[in-house]
Amino acid sequence: MKSNTTFLRRVLIADAAASAATGLLMLLAAGPLEQWLAIPAGLLRAAGASLIPFAALVAWLALRETVSRAGVWAVIALNVLWVVDSVALLFTSWVEPAMLGYAFVLAQAAAVAVLAELEYVGLRRATV
Repeated sequence: MKSNTTFLRRVLIADAAASAATGLLMLLAAGPLEQWLAIPAGLLRAAGASLIPFAALVAWLALRETVSRAGVWAVIALNVLWVVDSVALLFTSWVEPAMLGYAFVLAQAAAVAVLAELEYVGLRRATV
């Protein structure tokens, strides 16, 4: 996909930047976050570690000469999975977050949902 991809590329870059920032936050500040959020540091580190290669992949897709439709669909699917898993985590007995923990999980899930929707819109706008 070569033409009319500016919006999609910008959304992908925003996704990559947000994913990298959130991943680094969870990796580097898991201890303090665990105290504030009441979410286990190991879970925060694992989630953060998974975001770093995801961010690199999304940035790579955005910066290629041709944006891969299949690649963008994969990013959208992974974002939707992240949102579903994040919300599902709050309904399990795996964690018992503090109110700030609930807010953190829901806020990042909402941000990822918005990015997935914008990526979908960008993909629909892009011409082949």
